[in-house]
Amino acid sequence: MSSRRFLVCFYTSNINMATKLFERLSNDYLKLLDDKEDFNVIISTGESSKIFQVHSNVLRYRSLYFHNELAKASKDENNHKKINLNHISTQQFEIIIKYIYGGVILIEDQDASFIFELMLVACEFLLEELVKYLETQLIETNSSWLRLRFSHIYKTSFQNNQLQDLQKWCNDIVAKYPDKLFESEDFISFPENALISLIKRDDLQMEEKKIWDYVIKWGIAQNPGLSSDPTSWTNENFLALKATLKTVCLLFAFFK
Repeated sequence: MSSRRFLVCFYTSNINMATKLFERLSNDYLKLLDDKEDFNVIISTGESSKIFQVHSNVLRYRSLYFHNELAKASKDENNHKKINLNHISTQQFEIIIKYIYGGVILIEDQDASFIFELMLVACEFLLEELVKYLETQLIETNSSWLRLRFSHIYKTSFQNNQLQDLQKWCNDIVAKYPDKLFESEDFISFPENALISLIKRDDLQMEEKKIWDYVIKWGIAQNPGLSSDPTSWTNENFLALKATLKTVCLLFAFFK
């Protein structure tokens, strides 16, 4: 056997061996989660303020959010750091913390609404891998639920830049059925990045003039007190609308 082939076989063998050991590693870390002897962080969650006794080293290396929170938290008389997460439900955090410790995701019995909210919690904790997994679950197995709440899903996804897959899924639908978004009651409250992402597409099934009319409508809504009748506007009103639509106008000029 050549030395190169030996190294390839050795490397492949070690990858397979390491893969087989992941389950044991995961189980051991989940046991650590239940170990009450060496914890040094106390996290309270939910309305009932349930307490989780956890370990700073695990939290810091698994989540940038907790890395930053632990850096700010002070120690109590028992040398424990405390983090208050009362805005997170206990049920949500139990799933999150088991993922952080053991890499397991236990959502088999959860409905789409719970998974969606859990995904937003994962975004808050900057758990990119978990966010991607939950996005995929929603898109591949709960697309009908997403469609029924399309306006809310669209708006929420563009309020968080971590949700790239969900943003693309939404825009793929809007490209084919633009009225689904532009005729929505929530259209004027959509974030600017959502509007920009649509204008950048070259497959949006809507005439440019009509798109521009909606853009003007959106721009007016971003300036409270600005009349919907342009004939009553002052020079200051026009300048305010121009400033609001500056980025969008540049895109129209670029794609002409």
